[in-house]
Amino acid sequence: MEYFDGKSDNVAINIDYQNKRYIYRLSKRIFDFVASLLGLIILSPLFLIIAIAIKIEDPKGPVFYSQIRLGKKQEAFKMYKFRSMVVDADKHLKDLLDENEVDGAMFKMKKDPRVTKVGQFIRKYSVDELPQLVNVLLGNMSLVGPRPPLPREVMEYSEYDKQRLTVKPGCTGLWQISGRNDVGFSEMVELDLRYINKRNAIFDLYVLFKTVLVFIKPNGAY
Repeated sequence: MEYFDGKSDNVAINIDYQNKRYIYRLSKRIFDFVASLLGLIILSPLFLIIAIAIKIEDPKGPVFYSQIRLGKKQEAFKMYKFRSMVVDADKHLKDLLDENEVDGAMFKMKKDPRVTKVGQFIRKYSVDELPQLVNVLLGNMSLVGPRPPLPREVMEYSEYDKQRLTVKPGCTGLWQISGRNDVGFSEMVELDLRYINKRNAIFDLYVLFKTVLVFIKPNGAY
């Protein structure tokens, strides 16, 4: 099922309406809390295996990686992931900006030299994202929603792009199930805005179901 048809519809978000969806937002938070807690418990053996693999490849480096991201209303929070790059990866980013393979306020590079061997595997199957269940548990993120951007990316946003920051960010969304890194920045914005306008409990469950399929059959993650 495709969500982006290549056309820019200038989607407008009714912020007042979204803020007044009290029942939906409360039920979404309860579901997020319960599901993330169960997920952390059930997936703890997988967390241990990934941690050991990361340590075997780089005994001195940390298992987890945290990064400041911006969420709803541009509020900053620390997002967690399994470390998939070399320890000083951020310091080398400026040297790679000219090789960015996507347009707009994002950086993506298929053969990023900073990615470790273990990192290539966990990125391909998106398991590097699993520690974000902690962010969901804490309430920084939701299971489903727009991806939280970096502060430097938001500095390049237009007012139109900033509409995607009117709701709590998510671990997965239409971008992830519609091609992920094969989808450009403008397409990602359109997908996020369409999700915000369409979101409801059933649609969230659908996105989560499609996300599980992406874990099994990767669709462009790198």
